Amino acid sequence: MDVAYARSGDVHIAYTVLGDGPIDLVYTNGIWSNLEALWEEPRWVRYAERLASFSRLIVFDMRGVGLSDRGGEPPFLELMVEDAGAVMDAASSETAALFGAGRAGVMAMLFAATHPERVRALVLYDTWAKNLRSDDHPYGATTAEDDAFVNRFVAEMGTAQNLDLQAPSGLGDERFVRWWARFERLITSPAGFRELAEVRRNSDVRAVLPLIQAPTLVLHRAGDRIVPVDQGRYLGQAIPNARFVELAGDDHIPFVGDADAIVDEVQEFLTGARPIPDTDRVLATVLFTDIVGSTERAAALGDRSWRELLQQHHALVRSELERFRGVEIDTAGDGFMASFDGPARAIRCACAIQDAVSQLRLEIRAGVHTGECERIGDKLSGIAVHIAARVAGTAGPGQVLVSQTVRDLVAGSGIEFEDRGEHRLKGVSETWRLFAVRP
Repeated sequence: MDVAYARSGDVHIAYTVLGDGPIDLVYTNGIWSNLEALWEEPRWVRYAERLASFSRLIVFDMRGVGLSDRGGEPPFLELMVEDAGAVMDAASSETAALFGAGRAGVMAMLFAATHPERVRALVLYDTWAKNLRSDDHPYGATTAEDDAFVNRFVAEMGTAQNLDLQAPSGLGDERFVRWWARFERLITSPAGFRELAEVRRNSDVRAVLPLIQAPTLVLHRAGDRIVPVDQGRYLGQAIPNARFVELAGDDHIPFVGDADAIVDEVQEFLTGARPIPDTDRVLATVLFTDIVGSTERAAALGDRSWRELLQQHHALVRSELERFRGVEIDTAGDGFMASFDGPARAIRCACAIQDAVSQLRLEIRAGVHTGECERIGDKLSGIAVHIAARVAGTAGPGQVLVSQTVRDLVAGSGIEFEDRGEHRLKGVSETWRLFAVRP
C-alpha cells in the first residue's frame, strides 16, 4: 500500500488508491484514520478490499488526522472541502462517489452541495448534520453531554478505554484492543483531538441539505453509542431523494462488527447489484481445540472467575494463532476453530497453545486435518471441517491428534508422531488412521 500526498494550499493530504473498478469511490473515516496504522488491522483490510472490489477506492486522511498536515489554521469545514477536491485532483478523479463516515460525512455533504458536478453519488455512514441538540434539532447531544464525551476521551486517549463506545464488539479481542490503543495515539494528539472536537461541535450543515443533487445513501447502525440513529433518520428525510437504511449493530467504527452489511448496501447502491456470495473450494488445514474438564473447572471456580479465566485463555490462543499465521474461524464456549495454509504450522500452533495455557493450569485437546473445504465469506464448511472436529473429539487430555493426511503432508518437517490406530469417526463412513504428536 503506497501513500501519496495531495497539495491543498500549503497543506499535504495523505491518500492512497486501491483497486481499478469502473467507479471512483473517494473515502475517509473522519478522525479514525491513519493510512499506515489502518493496514495493520485485518478488519480494515477486508473492509477496504471489499470496497475496492467494485471501485477505484481513493482513501485519505483528513486535515489534522493521521499522516496529513494540520496547517496553520484549525481544520474547519471549508478547508476540509478544499482538501477533498485536492485529493480528487491528485488522483486524477474528475467525478466520484463520495463516502463520508462519522465526522467525514459532514464534509462530504458540504462538498456534494458545493461541487455537484464532481459528485455522482453520496454515501453517508453514522453521521449528522448538526452535532448539538437545539429546539429545532432534538437529535444531538446536549452541551454537557458533549463536554463529558470530549473530556473523557482526551483523558483516556491512547488507552482504548473508549472502545465501549466506539467499537464494543471488539472488546473481547485483546489483539484488537492493543492495536486500537496504539491507533488512537497515531491519529492525533490529545490537544489535536480537542481542536477537532471543537470544529465538530460547531458545525451545522442543515441549510445545505436541500441543495444536494447527488443520489444519496444514508446508512446508520441502530445502536450507535456515539451518534444516535435519529441523526441518520433526519438526514434521510432532509436530503432530497435520499435512501435511508438502518443497520443492526452498536459499533460506531464501520469496519468493526458486521462491515459486510455496510459494503453490501454500498455496492448495490453504486452498481445496482449486491455481491454474489463468495463461495469457493480451497485446500485448508483445520485446527480444533477445546479445554479439558471445562465443566468441572467452571463449577469449581464460579461464573465470574471462570469468565475471567476464559478471557485469559482466549487471549493466549489468539496470540499463538497470530504467531503461526492461523485464521480464527469460530469460537464457541471454550473451543476454537482456526484454519492454516500449512499443516506443520497448525501442529506447531496447537503445541504452542498447549504450552501457553498450562500457565493457567488448563489443559487442551486438539485435532488437525487437511482437506478440501467450502469457503463462504470468512467461514469454512464441508467434510474436512467435520473430520477435524471429530479428530479433536477423539483426542485425549493434553493430546494433539492428527489425521494420516496431515502426518503424510508434514513428512520431513521433524515433527514426530505415535500411531494411534484406526478410528471410526462419527458421521464419517470410512475409518481413519490417527496419529498423536509427540511432545
